[in-house]
Amino acid sequence: MTFETLRVALLIESSNAYARGLLAGVYDHVAASERWLTFLPEHGRGSPPLASLQAWRGDGMIARIENESIAAAVREMGLPTIDTSAARLLPDLPYVETDDTAIARLAAEHLAEIGFRNFAFCGDLRFRWSVNRRIAFEREMADRAHTIDVFELPPTLDPGGVCSENDRLGRWLASLPKPVAVFACYDNLARRVIECCHDLAIDVPEQLAVLGVDDDDLLCRLTTPALSSIIPDSRGTGRLAAELLDSVMMGRKVPGMHLLIPRGIAVRQSTDIVSVDDPIVTTAARFIRENISRGIKVEDVASATQVSRRMLEQRFARSWVRTPHEEIVRSQFRLVEDLLQNTELKLAAIARRCGFKHPEYMTAAFTKRYGQSPSEWRRLKRA
Repeated sequence: MTFETLRVALLIESSNAYARGLLAGVYDHVAASERWLTFLPEHGRGSPPLASLQAWRGDGMIARIENESIAAAVREMGLPTIDTSAARLLPDLPYVETDDTAIARLAAEHLAEIGFRNFAFCGDLRFRWSVNRRIAFEREMADRAHTIDVFELPPTLDPGGVCSENDRLGRWLASLPKPVAVFACYDNLARRVIECCHDLAIDVPEQLAVLGVDDDDLLCRLTTPALSSIIPDSRGTGRLAAELLDSVMMGRKVPGMHLLIPRGIAVRQSTDIVSVDDPIVTTAARFIRENISRGIKVEDVASATQVSRRMLEQRFARSWVRTPHEEIVRSQFRLVEDLLQNTELKLAAIARRCGFKHPEYMTAAFTKRYGQSPSEWRRLKRA
């Protein structure tokens, strides 16, 4: 059947970056086809917009079916529907999701590469994709001859509420062997891990590195230190779901399962380290990270760690992949990259914030290092 205009309901909440990415992908299709009229009922995560749905009449739906109440609402409507959840509560529906096995593999590779030998997973039993990620992460680590510690939020809220859950989370974090790398199933939970670490005086990332999923840029940067996160292809997922729904509404058959691989990892400070056992090097790395905007030199790092420059360089040579000077320069330019890409600051302001006395020197050093000027680099990254 062909429609002049197709009315499509989007049962996708907009409370997190992944869901907003799905909606952005759907918009890509809407803008290209110019024949969809979308209905986006407001609802919270996991709660179906039943009242507004009952009065709506349409041709199809894209839904994130994460619990039985949403499944019941979709089943009652009886319309062509594409599922964007890994829960598979309506297994006869075609579904599009990010590949959780690929996400776990990226996490395992990244956390192992930065030198950690102790690993843990922090999950949420309310969501099937969290369980999928835990199982895949366990398997990936077993292949590397590692076992992992596991903490999972319960499927229903603890009677004591969030404070009680945070107490349990804190006790678990305190019990982990240090240094340890923690893979959290999504960014909000990773942020809670870091907040608990502050309360427990656990240094992040030196004692406990944290990696999330979803790359919610604002949330990740509001965390201290900034949170590293796996980047799912949520926009591609939403776009593909819309294309499949178009086919189904036209009466065509489509394959039942579509998994999209993640796009990579946004590495920020919460995993920006190589794990070492030397407390002098650990203290030096933290001092560099926290004071990079002051234009520090190797002598300042040696003074902060109460050893001579010669001794500091020897300790770095034994246990680190860079010299103290190389770590200072790398940290400076990592901050330059961040400010160029994510702020509107002028070069002079960026130079001051990154410890350069003169913007001209920063520009010359950046151009030599990257093969293009800071302005050119910024323009290309944003493009």
